[in-house]
Amino acid sequence: MKFKFILMAIPAFIGASFYQEGDLSKIVRPGVKLEKLAEGFKFTEGPSADSEGNVFFTDQPNDRIMKWGTDERLTTFMQPSGRSNGMAFDRNDNLWSCADEKNEIWIIRRDKSTEKIPSLYEGKVLNGPNDLWIDPKGGVYFTDPFYKRTWWDHQNQPQDIEAVYYLSPDHGAITRVITDLTKPNGIVGTPDGRKLFVADIGANKTWMYTVNKDASLSDKKLFCELGSDGMTIDSKGNIYLTGNGITVFDPSGKKIGNIPVPEKWTANVCFGGKDLKSLFITASTGFYRMKMSVKGTRG
Repeated sequence: MKFKFILMAIPAFIGASFYQEGDLSKIVRPGVKLEKLAEGFKFTEGPSADSEGNVFFTDQPNDRIMKWGTDERLTTFMQPSGRSNGMAFDRNDNLWSCADEKNEIWIIRRDKSTEKIPSLYEGKVLNGPNDLWIDPKGGVYFTDPFYKRTWWDHQNQPQDIEAVYYLSPDHGAITRVITDLTKPNGIVGTPDGRKLFVADIGANKTWMYTVNKDASLSDKKLFCELGSDGMTIDSKGNIYLTGNGITVFDPSGKKIGNIPVPEKWTANVCFGGKDLKSLFITASTGFYRMKMSVKGTRG
């Protein structure tokens, strides 16, 4: 399926007057409108920005990774892509991907060479790594729900539970760190690595954890009564959850407001652009942008 490139000289703004639920005036630029940058995808996911602000995202059913450059151009970065889903850049600008064609985690380098991380737990393949967050030490927290894919040969869930795991910085060990969620999905941490947020989309809740020095998690607290597919965090500590548009919460878990997106499902979100003040949104068949007044993070 071909994508349709929307943004040329003039962006395609959504709606004559863009309505936002709640008070988003402290994070959204005054008078801003949601921009549709491209459409014609099957299902967009996994946006993440590199150190220059270029945003990479996936079109998983079409097995490709797209790149939205700071030059305002959309290109195909990699196809096939191991059915890449959630993604994140590390500090060396390597792109980490939840490649669930074979339930693996990939490291994709600038030259498009890949390193496949051994993705077994207790001798069994994972359910299907979905989303990930890289901590300041280079370790990786990732969610492993079970969503049966048409490209799999197996029909049953390989692992006994849907859990959250930690991959050690040397890539030598995978440890289960959360075992009591229904269906963990979105995940993000604070830039200092001290707090981790995990969305249980199956129970419609998001939890906050303290990250200990040994990478274990403790002090589990309910952050908000809302689950999420994908997540990001801005420089003020506000958390952005996805699903029915984008719902933003302050660091205490108080709802700030909702940014509606005209698609059936909003899957994921990240900050990008040269100044990290643009919110990029993957939503079903479309790819969107919102200009913000607050600076984001690369998480």
